[in-house]
Amino acid sequence: MGKIVLVTGGSRSGKSGFAESLLKDTNDVLYIATAIVTDKEMESRINKHIERRNSKWNTYEGFKDLHIAVENSKEKNILLDCITIMVTNLMFNEKTNFDDLSLEEADHIEELIKAQVEKLIVKAKECNKNLIMVTNEVGSGLIPEYKLSRIYRDIAGSINQFIAKLCDEVYFVACGLPLKLK
Repeated sequence: MGKIVLVTGGSRSGKSGFAESLLKDTNDVLYIATAIVTDKEMESRINKHIERRNSKWNTYEGFKDLHIAVENSKEKNILLDCITIMVTNLMFNEKTNFDDLSLEEADHIEELIKAQVEKLIVKAKECNKNLIMVTNEVGSGLIPEYKLSRIYRDIAGSINQFIAKLCDEVYFVACGLPLKLK
């Protein structure tokens, strides 16, 4: 059976590089890129990731229904970077006014995202794939001032906890150094 791994850490902690290093000796990788180019800065960030990773890896760009990409992939290894960008994209895919969002509506969006993640992990296990997911640890900072930021922080934190429970291994990366949590 495949192994499910979560790599978390703060911004610029080295988590993506560490996740990539777990697959450095294989070309049999599907890289799932969840980011969308929204401006020049994001385009630059994406290009740095592309330049750094193994050029023999196949890439799938998307953030929704990723279980289908896993099911259709011929690769044994899947690297998804990153869950928190996926959460952002799925949240905004709902096209709602987050300033007026009720707690019940936020919970509903969280459940929709959780269902997407669960389908992904279940499919990886069914297909005997190794799945490595990168995510940001968003709960170590101050309480955000704006409602949208608080909703995002809460959903991302909840999704990270949900994923960690389903994983075989979980790593926390700080200063480029990984700490195995599970």
